[in-house]
Amino acid sequence: MDGARPGRQDDGGARLTALTPGMVIPYGGDRLAVVDRDLAARFQAGDRLLVLQDTGDLLHVPAGEQAIAHQAVSRARDAFARMGEVSDDQISAFFDAFAARLATDSVWRTIAAANAEDLVAAQSRRRSTTRLALSDQMRGDMIAGLLAWRDAAPARGQVIEAVDHEGWRVEQVSAPLGVVAFVFEGRPNVFADATGVLRAGNTVVFRIGSDALRTARAIVEGALDPALAQAGLPSGAAVLLDSPAHAAGWAMFADSRLGLAVARGSGPAVTQLGGVARQAGVPVSLHGTGGAWMVADASADLDRLFGAVFHSLDRKVCNTLNVFCVTRDAAPTLVPVFLAALDEAAARRGHGVKLHVVEGDEAVLPQAWRAARVQVSRADGLRDEAKVEILAEAELGREWEWEETPEVTLKVVSDLDQAISLFNRYSPQFAASLISADENAHARFYATINAPFVGDGFTRWVDGQYALNKPELGLSNWEFGRLFARGGVLAGDGVFTIRARVRQSDIHLDRGGAPTPARSA
Repeated sequence: MDGARPGRQDDGGARLTALTPGMVIPYGGDRLAVVDRDLAARFQAGDRLLVLQDTGDLLHVPAGEQAIAHQAVSRARDAFARMGEVSDDQISAFFDAFAARLATDSVWRTIAAANAEDLVAAQSRRRSTTRLALSDQMRGDMIAGLLAWRDAAPARGQVIEAVDHEGWRVEQVSAPLGVVAFVFEGRPNVFADATGVLRAGNTVVFRIGSDALRTARAIVEGALDPALAQAGLPSGAAVLLDSPAHAAGWAMFADSRLGLAVARGSGPAVTQLGGVARQAGVPVSLHGTGGAWMVADASADLDRLFGAVFHSLDRKVCNTLNVFCVTRDAAPTLVPVFLAALDEAAARRGHGVKLHVVEGDEAVLPQAWRAARVQVSRADGLRDEAKVEILAEAELGREWEWEETPEVTLKVVSDLDQAISLFNRYSPQFAASLISADENAHARFYATINAPFVGDGFTRWVDGQYALNKPELGLSNWEFGRLFARGGVLAGDGVFTIRARVRQSDIHLDRGGAPTPARSA
């Protein structure tokens, strides 16, 4: 026999060079996907077809995008092989130099100019720009995050556990994981966060959303690459996947050389990327749909509730209040407070508010609210809409991606247990807050709600840099299952593995007890 495994083509076997309309592609073991005319026309020899086994999605990766992704991962892989020779002081110097470049006005002006071009292009395509636009606060946060990594304790080579035996010692030592692939939406500030994995000796390849690609290129050219060179780090230690195509991201996540694939952005896109990585055998950390829930019962303090709602709607991010549940016995007292807080949050942004109420719960709202119209700020401009719309209970998990008009769902529940049950069933299982003066209720809430982030006030505390003083790579929900041996905040120094090291003082150790024979001269 030639050693080839039955049923498997080796590298010299036939390759897919063309697709035809109507071609059937098996997936999931017993299901079929069908190639449409558009995909068949676009596919050429040298391209790749990724078939998601969970959904049957047929993902076309042109040869050019595959080459871009392969080269980027190769650069990061080569750089990782050299990171063992880089000192922790050099890594600190990189973060210091990166921050200093961003703090340099001439460098920032160039980055800001590129960002302005991105904004114009996104607006012309009627794309959301609320997270794309650079600001002085964003600049300050990026610099502060980089300086936090500069000052952080070294995250590699730490002895996590040691076991002493007679004549020898075993140590469990933290070690870099490898190449981290990072795909995130068009938020330029996340760019700096992604480099946090270097603190632990890893390297990173990142793809930013196409809306922010000009900004990303300007940051690389003006700040990132010069900082790597100044600190003496390998040039491929942080690599931008310079392509606006989603296919480049798919190709990167399908590269089995990765140590970890991190995706954050919209829920469906993140789920798809996670499927690509898992099929390649790459561990994933997904940070997609968020949307915080808040529950209030009859013991809730009115001022506390008002403040919690108001401060949870300052802007739209993953930890913004999305669903508010109130117990039925408390609704007459608490709903007016909730509505007043919504109005104030809307006034803070200079716009009205949009409320969705679960079907059957409309009666808790004043007639004036149910009859009102509002100008809603959408990505494509202002729209005249009903202030209140009815929502099916099955849609409770829907996250509202609002621009300037706060958008929230209201659900009346019979008791705390129903609110917990609805959260565990419909939500992305991310962040939950209970407004109650009942300590027993808080204990039950924490014990039974399936969320990594649980609070008793405003929801916007769920942020690595704000809560833990660590720039985050992302915040994990439990929509895809609980996380193994780490918290929901993924930070740069949390990306590591464990190596074992033995220190042997007794040269005569032998598992069978045999003595060391005399060494011949």
